[in-house]
Amino acid sequence: MKRIAIVGGGISGLAAAFRLEQMRGKGLDLEYALYEASPRFGGVLRTEQVEGFTIEAGPDSFLTEKSWAADFCCEAGLASEIITSNPDHRKAYILLHGRLMPIPDGFMFMAPSKVLPVLRSQLFSTSTKIRMAREWFHPPRESAGDESVASFVERHYGAEMVERVAAPLLAGVYGGDVAQLSIQAVLPRFAAMEAQYGSITRAILSHRGRKPAKKMPPFTSLKNGMQQLADAVLARLAPGSWHANCRVDAIRRTQGDEQGNEWTHESGQWEISIEGNFGGNAKQVFDGLVLALPAYRSAALLQGIASGLAGELQGIRYTSSVTVALAYDDEVQSALPGGSGFLVPQSEGKHILATTFVHNKFPHRTPAGRALIRCFLGGAHAPEILEQSDPAILGLVKEDLRQILGITAEPLLSRVFKSKAAMAQYTVGHKGRVERIEQLSRELPAFALVGNAYQGIGIPDCILSANRAMWHVLEGLGFPMPIPEMRR
Repeated sequence: MKRIAIVGGGISGLAAAFRLEQMRGKGLDLEYALYEASPRFGGVLRTEQVEGFTIEAGPDSFLTEKSWAADFCCEAGLASEIITSNPDHRKAYILLHGRLMPIPDGFMFMAPSKVLPVLRSQLFSTSTKIRMAREWFHPPRESAGDESVASFVERHYGAEMVERVAAPLLAGVYGGDVAQLSIQAVLPRFAAMEAQYGSITRAILSHRGRKPAKKMPPFTSLKNGMQQLADAVLARLAPGSWHANCRVDAIRRTQGDEQGNEWTHESGQWEISIEGNFGGNAKQVFDGLVLALPAYRSAALLQGIASGLAGELQGIRYTSSVTVALAYDDEVQSALPGGSGFLVPQSEGKHILATTFVHNKFPHRTPAGRALIRCFLGGAHAPEILEQSDPAILGLVKEDLRQILGITAEPLLSRVFKSKAAMAQYTVGHKGRVERIEQLSRELPAFALVGNAYQGIGIPDCILSANRAMWHVLEGLGFPMPIPEMRR
């Protein structure tokens, strides 16, 4: 029998354990153990049910187009729980000079695909609208290397598009600095479009012309919040296979030849040292190992085994974020604009980066006639916000909402959630770094890294990362090729 350890109980680690449980059910002679340092599983997937409100501390959904996440939910027994965002409230806004301006219809990130909505929009100056028209004639350009998203967008649409659209959008998604984020890692499809077509607008219209556009709601979620997924997966794992409050503080190889601190031989097993529920410091031995941790935590554990790999992992930076949820009565709800929410450019001088109107996006998550507003703060430009007290943060948010939306009423309830160093930053050169990480990881036997630090930050990306990792580990241990879902 082969034993596999998974360190880290977020969605990536849970998905990896789920795949192993599936394989165990198909007769593979293996067992696994999932270790989580905190008291709960799910990582950033955390949902609170409060007075009829469904409040998310972390992501409230995933992209519908990445269908393998919904497939995974179905595998976990949640098919009847899957919901999509409200198609009647897809409109989003950008704060400009203190006013909420609708993002023109037909925008795909920063690329306009419809002429009239852009011409009528007050979001852009005349010079930027002319720049958008000229972008149609942008020549194909095969990139000689990586560049920042800011540089890429400015070449195509100008600095105003960077400031008013690209920067606030990526600040909301990544908590990142658009001048540092990589176009190849963050928006690889746009880099490919430029190489083939030159014009991003022309590329989008060309793709749309090939087949009828299927208008799907952009976001998919679960009725009672994303924590449902973590709970459902945990319930399907083998009894006794998962361990909370167990921090893995060291790993080493048990046999084989060594040269300095670098592991060079494929024989041996993985020994992990655990602090927590095992009573003091316990050591367990496994044939395979999966690290489903932030890159910096994996780097610390690997330093004495593979210093080159650890060095590459340490190069992945992280930012912190704060999410504030506020519930309001029917008077506030009726006065709020329609749509899913708004983005805030840095030039507006607010603390809020982005806001979601949950009562519009997922109406059933609030009692009838009530409003639920989620605000996001922190990121690369305001890391200090994490150090402020919850009441202080709440005060900043309420003042921003008063200035932007005119809300003066006290919320019915509020919640402040802090996520420290949780958002991996795909900075310029990230794609090359990940390729080196993958190559160095393959030198370690029956070993894999999973999580949001490598090939994508969303829930679907984490699930896909787990699928590929378990394929690699099981293959390394000599098992037959696993189930089709793991071949993505």
